[in-house]
Amino acid sequence: MTGESPTSGAGLDALPSPLDSVADSRAAARWIISSAGAVGALLLGGGPLIAAGKVNDWAHAAWAGGGLLVTLLGVAWAIWRTSEVLVPPMTTPATLTGPELRGLRERLEAEPWYHFGGYAGDVDGLLRHRRIAAEITCRLSTAPPQERAALRAGLATARRNIARTDPYLRWLLATAHAWQVREALRRARRQTFLAAALVVVGAVVFIAATAG
Repeated sequence: MTGESPTSGAGLDALPSPLDSVADSRAAARWIISSAGAVGALLLGGGPLIAAGKVNDWAHAAWAGGGLLVTLLGVAWAIWRTSEVLVPPMTTPATLTGPELRGLRERLEAEPWYHFGGYAGDVDGLLRHRRIAAEITCRLSTAPPQERAALRAGLATARRNIARTDPYLRWLLATAHAWQVREALRRARRQTFLAAALVVVGAVVFIAATAG
């Protein structure tokens, strides 16, 4: 026993990685894509084409073609939107402060001690030491000699703080990555529902046009 809390820098390594959920989210996305692909293959199979061949007038043929096109567009829409889940999002420290992660930040900042280890009260505070180090580094090259000693001392302090907060930043980046994938899957599910409605409408039009 080290006596450290589960959310200390060393204790974070003992927690399940947020990235473990990414594989599950992408497996669900692949299942949706496979299902949509199966529907598309069924639509392009022999049955619909045989039914379309029985249409004798141009009006019904146009309705049948339009219905089939709408149905295929619904399938393509579902596949396209869901495939975005499989594209790895770019997750950087700047991503943590973006508007798309507002919901995640609100959850983290509601219990800052558990997520920031007492080093910060929010995401901006956790990144503050990196900004300070960058500012000092930029200023150091042009600072007068009498200020450089103080700047070097400040830079050393900032780097020590960066080393302390690095485990929390890595954990937050992993959490943000998993959050982005989860949100992409949630959007894909909504879009797939709308695409399914489009498929149903197109199928009804096609069946009605070829029924006679």
